[in-house]
Amino acid sequence: MSLKQLFDLTGRTALVTGGSRGLGLQMAEALGELGARVAITARKQHELDEAAAHLQALGVEVLTVACDLADLATITPLVDEVIAKLGPIDILVNNAGTSWGGATVEHSLDGWHKVMALNLTSIFALTQEVGKRCMVPRRSGKVINIASIQGLTGGYPDGMPTLAYNTSKGGLVNFTRTLANEWATLGINVNAIAPGFFPTKMTKVVMQEVGQQTIDLAPMKRLGGPEDLKGATALLASDACAFITGQTLAVDGGVTAI
Repeated sequence: MSLKQLFDLTGRTALVTGGSRGLGLQMAEALGELGARVAITARKQHELDEAAAHLQALGVEVLTVACDLADLATITPLVDEVIAKLGPIDILVNNAGTSWGGATVEHSLDGWHKVMALNLTSIFALTQEVGKRCMVPRRSGKVINIASIQGLTGGYPDGMPTLAYNTSKGGLVNFTRTLANEWATLGINVNAIAPGFFPTKMTKVVMQEVGQQTIDLAPMKRLGGPEDLKGATALLASDACAFITGQTLAVDGGVTAI
């Protein structure tokens, strides 16, 4: 098989959570450019509409579904709609997430639960649903979990304390390893991407406080850009990763290499 064929996603259906902006939209764009039909979900319909217009201008077939994945009751209807309109899900990108900043001694329990509900519990429930209905029966599929280097390193020096977020992302790394092992003989690849610092809506406050320090921390001396997750996404969503599973790929400008 040629390299071009290995990366070809024509005829496949991808679901990207948190796909209306930022990293999710960048990954949805990459999957669509490779030929996949792309479903994106997020809480705000107007942001989904803007993202859909952007993707359609690139020639991508796109479906939008507004839902809050922290509400587990939305997961089955979401999967129902994607399957009904685009077909069985071949690629699942678990990107939706949230954070909570503040010193641990002042961290609210509600904030802890909010982060865990979206960053771990909803990913378990959605992956279980997609696996049960689409991937396990067909013995085929790609799951990409979006972790963070903060789940690998414990956080940036002198950065805002984000204990719940870092803990949830560390949990997602091990979720990836464990599920990859379980599904390895079923033709399903489960991997994770751990982004470094990318300028997004969620990181805006941190950028204002320690932006230059964060840039200086990376050996490449820059932040992640609008194309920097595309290659990793293409690899882990395609047949090019047939012998890769249970891995977490840091896309961080070299921070975790220090």
